[in-house]
Amino acid sequence: MIWEDIHLLWLLLLIPILITGGWFGTKKLRAKREQYFGDKLFNNLYKHDFSIGKKLRSTGLLLGLFLLIAGAAGPKLGTEVREVKRSGVDVMIALDLSSSMNAEDVSPSRLEKAKYEITRLLERLKGDRVGLIVFTGEAYLQSPMTMDYSALRLFLNIVDTNQMPSTTTQLSSAMDVAIRAFEAIEEDSKASKVLLIISDGENQGEDYEKSQQNVIDNNIDIYTIGIGTTEGATIPMYSSDGDFLGYKRDKQGKVVTTNLQPDILRNIARKGNGEYYQIQRGNDGVDGFIQEIDQLEKGEFARQEYADYKNQYQWLVGIGAGFVAISLLIPTYRRKNNS
Repeated sequence: MIWEDIHLLWLLLLIPILITGGWFGTKKLRAKREQYFGDKLFNNLYKHDFSIGKKLRSTGLLLGLFLLIAGAAGPKLGTEVREVKRSGVDVMIALDLSSSMNAEDVSPSRLEKAKYEITRLLERLKGDRVGLIVFTGEAYLQSPMTMDYSALRLFLNIVDTNQMPSTTTQLSSAMDVAIRAFEAIEEDSKASKVLLIISDGENQGEDYEKSQQNVIDNNIDIYTIGIGTTEGATIPMYSSDGDFLGYKRDKQGKVVTTNLQPDILRNIARKGNGEYYQIQRGNDGVDGFIQEIDQLEKGEFARQEYADYKNQYQWLVGIGAGFVAISLLIPTYRRKNNS
């Protein structure tokens, strides 16, 4: 059994307080009676008193109060099966974790801004399935398709550029993993399939066009979000503990500057039947992509059944109210017998 508001059960302490107060009150009244009245006079005054009725009324009121308080706390017992129908779009997010995503030309950094905008996206989605891929020169499925956005946020919060073995960017690796992730969905759904690539566009690996064509052949639309500025910025380097180590340098020892490469991402989106969006300032966001998602064809996912605790407060409140009503009807005096 679980309770909707277990703190209300503290009110049950009123019952022993009332019992104790009643006992002390009766004892004090009896002491005053013995002081001012004799037993014969007192018995004559209370000859119509119905002591059993008084005890029944008190017991019924206390029991009714107990049940009313317990009912107000919202007990849930047993289970009831609920069926939930889900429909939406399948979205796989591919997030660039190359070292250039540490650049701070977008506040607080390209990566942190991207994570913030993904969180905003999850807050706006309803019924859509979302997965997460992280990539540099290699790509990994951080989270498979899910409608548990809370779990996805946990996976998103821990991503960091230091978790990847490579610091370069290879867009083809993200596309290949995305295809396998979509193929892992067993059910046949008419939902639109979308690959959202969030990157600064600096592709330093092999040509991605073959992988992109495979994505298109699998009826997956490709949307891209470029993050950064074309003016560029230096790349701060941090240890696993978050300590600043300096700025990234090339083989000649010169400080590296990273720039947003919008043309690459724009071409990928155009060929992939999607749209390109750009984040260059702190107030830019994914609102355009969210609006686009709303226009895509939604499919019905498998119906989900889950068990939930069943509310039982109605019974306790009803019985408690019945005890209170009946108790108030119990007589505490006998009728006079005129015969």
